[in-house]
Order: sequence, then structure tokens, then C-alpha cells
Amino acid sequence: MRHMKKNLRVANYHAIFEPAKEGGYNVSFPSFPGCFTFGETFEEAHEHARDVLELWLEEMKAQRLSIPSHTRHPIVDEIRARLPA
Repeated sequence: MRHMKKNLRVANYHAIFEPAKEGGYNVSFPSFPGCFTFGETFEEAHEHARDVLELWLEEMKAQRLSIPSHTRHPIVDEIRARLPA
């Protein structure tokens, strides 16, 4: 279990989960080009995504770089449709 610090600020960022050819999911972040991770299951990819994003944000802070605020991105979803005969 993760221990939460008092006065911890939280922000939400979009992550893109793409099925990998070899199985599992590749994860990228539109707000953080170059920040990627992978998981063998969606749940594992989601957990890795949070971990790598928090490390990325810590490194940005250490380098005194500006951390982008949450920005709006389109929602991407798959729509199942019948194909014409």
C-alpha cells in the first residue's frame, strides 16, 4: 500500500493504452512526449503508467522544469459497427 503524504497535490493526465503486437499494452502520455511504459495486462500497464509518470514528474521537478497542467485531449474509444454485406 502506498503511503499518502499530507498536502499532496494530485493532477490527472491522459494516458494512451495501445495493444502491443507481442501481447500486453504499450502506454504513452500526450502531455509528456518520450514518457512510455508497458504492461503484460491492462491492470499492470495502468499501474506501471502511474509509477513511470510519477517518476517523470519528480525528474522534471528536480531539473526545475515546468510541469504542464492537465490539458484537454479528445476521448478515444472503439466503436463496434456492423460491416455491410
